[in-house]
Parts: sequence; structure tokens; C-alpha cells
Amino acid sequence: MKKLFLLPLITFLFSQIGFAQQLALPSNGTNPRMWAGTRIGVTDLEINWGAPGVKGREGKIWGTDVAHFGFANLGFGTAKESPWRAGADECTTISFSTNVKVEGKPLSAGKYALFMALSADEVTLIFSKNPAAWGSYFYEPMEDALRVTVRQQKDLPQSRERLAYLFDNPTDRSVTVALEWERWRIPFNVEADKVATGLASIRSQMTSGLGFDPPSLQTAAQWCLTNNVNLEEALFWIESATSPNLGGVQTFTALNIKAGLLRKLGRNAEAEETSKTALAKATILELHSYGRQLISEKKPKEALAVFEQNHKQNNGAWPTNVGLARGYSANGDLKKALEHAKLALAQAPDATNKTSVEGMIKTLGEGKAIAQ
Repeated sequence: MKKLFLLPLITFLFSQIGFAQQLALPSNGTNPRMWAGTRIGVTDLEINWGAPGVKGREGKIWGTDVAHFGFANLGFGTAKESPWRAGADECTTISFSTNVKVEGKPLSAGKYALFMALSADEVTLIFSKNPAAWGSYFYEPMEDALRVTVRQQKDLPQSRERLAYLFDNPTDRSVTVALEWERWRIPFNVEADKVATGLASIRSQMTSGLGFDPPSLQTAAQWCLTNNVNLEEALFWIESATSPNLGGVQTFTALNIKAGLLRKLGRNAEAEETSKTALAKATILELHSYGRQLISEKKPKEALAVFEQNHKQNNGAWPTNVGLARGYSANGDLKKALEHAKLALAQAPDATNKTSVEGMIKTLGEGKAIAQ
């Protein structure tokens, strides 16, 4: 009797295990799953899709049962009208780690199913909030997060056998994502707000152990100063970076960042005092670089004052005469600029610098200002 009882029990247990877990087999290669990703600033973008092949069907892909136009009843699932799944088998998914804009329209961070409603002249991209559904058999318009329309290219010079997603024209703010298959290319632009996403990332990192690390605090403050954002908190960061409590050292670079932040916050008297302290701690090359920075910021008078201070503090050593040549040139005094360029030529420490100064002398001798 016990054996008769155990047999159905074992059968039941194995049936439950079978429902809970399935054996994973290697892909047969028919429509391999593929993925690709890129980063825009601090925004991660990833696409996962099934990649069908043309398999001799060139000219019989688009507007057919393979990649149907518009919306169609696929004969299965709950959807009465389904767009193309933008790939094969399971739905194509696309994810963004931060908020983005697709073709100029906002889309929140997250993972989406990517569908496409095709036509002969344009394509409507559909980002669905249900990335778990299989294919487009269960597509629900109410789950759309975004729809945008783009124009496809239909004349690729060479047929692409496997459907692929590519990333073109990358910058620190945007990228062009493109589906390519057979001779069609369907591109769309994705943008990320570099400043907003960058600041969010930096602020998050500053709450970790990096918030006690002077070089990291200094880098974060410099980023905010450069991007003119989050100035009050950036001032706190740079003050922390130079604090003896964290072992920070009051270097020219750190104090110069602090002065810049104070200036942007309208605390000019404090900025001036901090700037004086910073300049007194600067090395000859730091002063030279700072003078060039001021020229690039269209502050020629301030730049000349820094170059003059550098020349005086360092007894005219290299490269202070080069700095004065640049400073006088930026202020329109080409005669004095040429005088200092000639003095710099005799001091040039190597062939590269000598050639550079010779170029300055030639330009100034022709009555032209030095390119800054």
C-alpha cells in the first residue's frame, strides 16, 4: 500500500518542478537573441532583440507577413491590432537609465517594449510600458508610454542579412539609434540632458565614501563651476576638499575653483581675497595656464595682470615671456608682444617650443595678433 501511495506523490512533485523550472537549451541560431548598448553622458541605453535573417527574401520583407505595415490581427493573443515587434520572437526591449528625449519628446527612465507601425513612407515608433509581453501578440495601446514618427531610408547600398540595431553620431548629449535590415534603415534620435543627469550622478556619488575624498570633492565642484549649476553645494564641496579635517590641501587649483564659485554667487569681496591667496600659491606653469584660461574667457586685461605677476615672481624664467607675448597680443599691443616673444625664443627648452615661438614671432612681425 505504501508503494501505491508514493508513486502518485512522486509523479505530482515532478510535475510541479516541471512547471516551476524549464531546461534551458542552446539557441538553434534561427533568430539569435542579440543586445547592444551605449552611453550618453551618464545615461546607459540598451537594446535586446531577436535577429531574423533575410534568407533570400530580399524585396519580400517590408509590407508582408514578415514585417507587416500598420497594425494587423496576428491570429493569436489578446491584441486585435498589433504593430510589428521590431525584431523576431520575444518583443524587442529598450532601456534608459535616466530620463531621455526621443525625437525631441520626453520619455522617463525605464525599460520598454519597442514596437513599430510601418508604412511605405514613415514609421511610428511605439514605446510600451509592458516589456514582458511575448512579441506583439498582447499589445495594448493603453500601455503606450510614447509614440514618435520617423522617416526610414529604403536604399541601403548593401543588404544587411541579420536585423541589427546600430548607434551612430554619438556625442556626450545624444546618439542616433538605427534599425537596419535588408535594405531599410529606421533611425531615431535619443538625447539626454547632460547637465541634469550629470549633476544627479555626481550628487549621488557625493553621498558615498567619495564625499570624504578631497580630489573627488574638488572634481565635483569644478564640474559645477564649469556648468554653472548647483553652486551653493559646489562651494560646500570645495570648502570640504580644502578642509584640514579631511586632510585637504589649499592648492592653487582648489582655491581658484572656490574663488570662481564665490564670484558666480555674487560674493565678490570673498572671491577677490580667495583669488589672491590662490595666486600666491601657484606654480609658474599654473599661473601661465590660468592666464591662458582668462584669455579664452575673453578677459585680456585680467590675463595680462596674471602674466605680469608670473614674470615678476619668477624673474622672467620660461615660459613667462611667452605669457607676456600672449597677454600683450590679446590687449592689442603687438610691439611689446613681439619683444617678449623674441626673449622667449632664446629661452625655449626644446625644439617643439622653439618652433611654436618662431611661429608667434612670424605672426606678430606681420602685424597680426597671436591666435589664442
